[in-house]
Amino acid sequence: MTTITLNRPDKLNAMSVAMDEQLNQIVHELNNDPDVRVVVLTGAGGRAFSAGSDITDLDGYGSNWEYRNRFDARRDYARAIWLIRKPVIAAIDGYCIGGGLEMALASDIRLATSRSSFAAGEIKWGWHGGSGATQLLTHAIGPGNAAKLLLTGDRIDAATADRYGLLQELVEGNVLPRAREIAKHIAELSPIAAERTKYMVRVAQNVPLEAGLLIENDSFAYLMTTEDSTEGQRAFAEKRTPEFRGR
Repeated sequence: MTTITLNRPDKLNAMSVAMDEQLNQIVHELNNDPDVRVVVLTGAGGRAFSAGSDITDLDGYGSNWEYRNRFDARRDYARAIWLIRKPVIAAIDGYCIGGGLEMALASDIRLATSRSSFAAGEIKWGWHGGSGATQLLTHAIGPGNAAKLLLTGDRIDAATADRYGLLQELVEGNVLPRAREIAKHIAELSPIAAERTKYMVRVAQNVPLEAGLLIENDSFAYLMTTEDSTEGQRAFAEKRTPEFRGR
């Protein structure tokens, strides 16, 4: 397990171009580190998860065409979170706005404190989010709820976000220990199975059911050939906790 902390609390952890580039490099390293099985994503300072992009720094992305191609240039922080192969748990405390909401949506599991709030406020400034706001939010909370947030730009509290289905848990007090508790549990499981399960959840969101069932069966058949699967079967028979090695 590793923790990524967005650390610019004086600016509500708004993302600069430099932070964006650093986060993309970190994600590349995490994806290729077999010792990292789960990632916890959080914000520093206790006031915000992230307020999204620092609008005063957007010129640093270059021309409109360069900005459009930022995915390929590995200069989009929400896309970076989406590309993490390991399970990602977002531990949200405070404002989760704009690109911050997109990073949360790109995570697999979202936990938040009751004092947190959420908004996709880009429309108030003349645009909509470009790193998952319209797509991931609609998948997460349905078209009606997503349209209300996206078209008004209004902020909702944590209780409303929970009711919409945006959150998996609403936590009283400090959210980070609970996020790490879940992360520790997942990290003790087979990392191959965890990565494939994350992948299959995404498949379920993107292909017809019949195709998804066939892809699931292929993934299952592969997992049954791994050393972790053999260890799991042996541990079950021997009534002990399996020791998964990611092989």
